[in-house]
Order: sequence, then C-alpha cells, then structure tokens
Amino acid sequence: MDFTASAAQLLNIKADSLILPTGPQLKDSAKALDTSLDGAISSLIKAGDFSGKSGATLVMHIPGASGKRVILLGTEGADTPQQQIKAIEAGAAALLKTPSAKAVWVGEGLADDSEWQASIVARSIQTASYQYAAAPKGSAKTKPKKLKTLTYWAPTRADLSAAKKGLAYGSAVGQGMNVARQLGNLPANICTPDYLATQAKALAKGQAKFTTSVLTEADMKKLKMGSLLSVSAGSDVPAKMIVMKYQGTKASVKPIVLVGKAVTFDSGGISLKPGNGMDEMKYDMCGGASVIGVFNALIENQLPINVVGIVPATENMPNGHATKPGDVVTSMSGQTIEVLNTDAEGRLILCDALTYAGRFKPDTVIDIATLTGAVIGALGKVTAGLLSNDDELAEQLLSSGTRSGDRAWRLPLFEEYDELIKSNFADMANIGGPQAGTITAACFLARFAKKYKWAHLDVAGTAWVSGAAKGSTGRPVPILMEYLRSKAG
Repeated sequence: MDFTASAAQLLNIKADSLILPTGPQLKDSAKALDTSLDGAISSLIKAGDFSGKSGATLVMHIPGASGKRVILLGTEGADTPQQQIKAIEAGAAALLKTPSAKAVWVGEGLADDSEWQASIVARSIQTASYQYAAAPKGSAKTKPKKLKTLTYWAPTRADLSAAKKGLAYGSAVGQGMNVARQLGNLPANICTPDYLATQAKALAKGQAKFTTSVLTEADMKKLKMGSLLSVSAGSDVPAKMIVMKYQGTKASVKPIVLVGKAVTFDSGGISLKPGNGMDEMKYDMCGGASVIGVFNALIENQLPINVVGIVPATENMPNGHATKPGDVVTSMSGQTIEVLNTDAEGRLILCDALTYAGRFKPDTVIDIATLTGAVIGALGKVTAGLLSNDDELAEQLLSSGTRSGDRAWRLPLFEEYDELIKSNFADMANIGGPQAGTITAACFLARFAKKYKWAHLDVAGTAWVSGAAKGSTGRPVPILMEYLRSKAG
C-alpha cells in the first residue's frame, strides 16, 4: 500500500475514487466539486439520499466517467477526536468495498490538524485492509485488497509536509496493529511461545537499530524466576522470555520498557476455567502481541527513542506438574507468593518480567496485559484500565489515548486495596478476593515496580471482540505509539 500526499489541483489528480468528507452544507472543495459535477452532490443531499451526518457514506458514480466514483463521507457532529476517527474509519471501510485501485482522500471537512488527520486516514486504511492469514503459513503482514495507492490531498502547500509525516506515522501504526491482530488471531496450537520468539527474531533480521534475544527456561531458572516458571510448570510447551531492543537514539538515553503478557493459551491451570468461551483464551497473549506490533511500527517509523520490549510467553495448563492452589513460589525479586488461584497467572509471569526490566535502568516501564475479567465489568469493551505509581505518566498516557482514539481510564492504587493481597504464608497472595479485582491485580504488580515510574494497562476488554466479528483488535498499539512519539519529541 502506497500513501502519498499532494497539494495539486484536486480534479487533476488521477484516481478512480475520491473520498469527500462533508456535512449537509457544502463548503470549500466540496462546493467546488459539486459545481464541477453540475450540482450532483447537492441534489443528492436535497433529495435525502445523503444526510451528511458523521460516519454516513454514499458512493456516487460520476456520469460519463466509467469506473470513477465519489464517496461522500458525513462529518456533521464529528466534533471530538473519537468521533472524527470513527468517521474516517467509516470512510476507509466504504472505500475498500469498492474495486478502487487508486484513490484520493480530500483532507478537509474534519480536523484542522493535517498531520493528525492524515495519520488516522493511513492507519484506518491499513487496518481495514487486514485479512487473516490462515495458519500454518500465517504471516503477520497486511494483505491489502485491490487498493494500491491512496493520495491524501492537502488544501494548501503549508499542510503538505505535515500530511506526509502523518501518513508515514499512521501507516506504521496500522501495520503494527495488523501484526498484533494476526498473532492474536492465530490458534494456540500454532502461536506458541516458541512461535512468538521466532516472529520476534524474524522482525530483527537486517535491522541495524533492533535486536532480539530469547531466554529459555534454563536461563530463567538461573535468574530465579520462580513465579513465571510456576505457570509454565503445567505445560509440555517450554516458556520463553523474549527481549527486544530498539535503539533509535544515543545509548546514554534511558529506555522506555514495554512488558507484554503472552499466555498463548490460558486454561486456568488447576483452577480450570469454564468450557464456554475457553477458545478465546488464545487471546491471552494479546499484551505480548501488542508489544511486538509496537516494535514493528517503530522499525517502520524510525522514531528517535530507545525502547526495550519484554514478552514473557507461556501456556497455563493443568498437568501433573502444575502449580496447585495454596502453593508458595519465590519470585525473581525474592518476594514469596501464595498462589490462591492458578487462573490469576498473568501477574505471576509479569512480576518476574518487571523485576528483569530493572536491569535496563529504565526511564519508564509500562506493562500491557489481558489481566482481569473485572476490568470488563468496570469499563466494558470500550476502554482500557490504567493504573500507575506516577501521576505525570498516567496523564501522559490518558492524553495519548484521547489523541489516538485508543482510550484508557485511570483507576486508583490506594493502600487499602493493597492490604487485600496479604497472606498468612507468604509476602503476598496472588488474588485479593472478589472485590476490586483489577485494582488488587495492579497492587500486586506495583510491589515489583517500586524502583521506577510504572504504569499498567489492563486490556482484557479491548484487545479482542467476540461473536460474529470475533478477532483481535490490535489495541493498545495506538496509545503506546502515541505515547512513544510524544516522548521522542
């Protein structure tokens, strides 16, 4: 997929489709285009065929121009970034339903920020183009439809440079989301810890700024990662710890570390989950998949920033060697954990990864996990849960979520919640009872993140959707990339 930008005369750009954002009142380019088409657009609006409301679309074939069309995209009421993103996504979906090979997107009618609008257009086209690549030859690459080229038309030459920058960034984010989606959608018998490690290694091939290394269970035993290994103990598939390093600026700059939970299948272990819906537990590695997706986007966009990615990958299975409720394990930090529920395994692998993250002397650590069902009860499938030990970091992530349309909502980490994970037999228990499950899970992780600025994103509600549209969403790649871009300056 090629993305270009142009400030040439709109009607002189050769294309078979033109996406025109407009409300019911035609202005600027929409008005000029209507005039050139002898009032065809205004006639459709007057007849009630096109309302102009946000997200409404109508494909209008140009009389006398075989195979050419104008796609009207409603903008009325698209006043917030979230509404504008939804409108753009509707336009991208409408475009890709046509046989268009070369299209022009008119950069008017929605946001005033050309760079932001162009980035959302490119991202939306990339994600709308995603097609699941069936295993075992599944590839974490976008398979575009017939559309080969999209030209973003900037209304002035002053907007052109910003639009080009936005297209490059948005395309990279969209590709990163598609990488995360593909990994998430693959079945658990294909997307194993070893498969994830192989994909991360392949991503590093030929990259001067990017390296991948993989810790085996033997390496983890030497590091005394007893908490992580207690989860993999019940599986015949060995765990892996994937470590990715992207150096986009001088080595003296402290890195941001992303830690992504990757339980490639979560049966619940001895605390076995109900059978209904268990097939969706292949998505319990979406935190790790999002980290790999972010690194794909970093490589594409070449952001001037240092980032480390840590992906603890394992299955959670119930064989004769599996950890039992009531067992006590020792984490890499030396803190002991009473495992009251083996289905609260994500925090057990993350805590050792968070301790390991300290080795990189990080500026900031963000962990991403499909951690609790409780976050769905609190926030539904709309918003990720955010908890942090640093107010400034939390605000930066919330702002990045708003700008990217991949929103989060902050929950508290009060001391009273931390008291709920006390144990009579260890330094802490791995669950805190039936109340405030998302918060007590974060309180558990916070005990391993005291030496640096840390935030936790619980994406159990946003990483995938169920039902007829079942599939991975690629979130939270957008919020993470927007945060990294803001830190890169």
